[in-house]
Amino acid sequence: QVQLVESGGGSVQAQDSLRLSCAASGGIFSNYAMGWFRQAPGKEREFVAAITWGGGRTYYADSVKGRFIISRDNAKNAVYLQMNSLKPEDTAVYYCAAARFDAQAMARVNPTYWGQGTQVTVSS
Repeated sequence: QVQLVESGGGSVQAQDSLRLSCAASGGIFSNYAMGWFRQAPGKEREFVAAITWGGGRTYYADSVKGRFIISRDNAKNAVYLQMNSLKPEDTAVYYCAAARFDAQAMARVNPTYWGQGTQVTVSS
């Protein structure tokens, strides 16, 4: 059983940057592909980014490509989401997720483990 705890959310202005962190415990972290998802008010949860177990490959939703960067530190059992040039439409609850299947599949298949989420609010 993997436990995931997100942190780093907050309220920022458009064009600001924010870095989310996710701390994992309860499993062998390097065995899992990791991802970030988000859910805006009144909308379904959507894929944001994913990273392979070794960190060698990353995948992004088109809406964040070029602005967000996902990374991981297996020594610290942590995954990060650096969010730059934030827009009001990035406002959402952001969730960290872990999966035993390929990171690229996270855009189509729900991961097994989820964190509780952290709120990100971007004002114009």
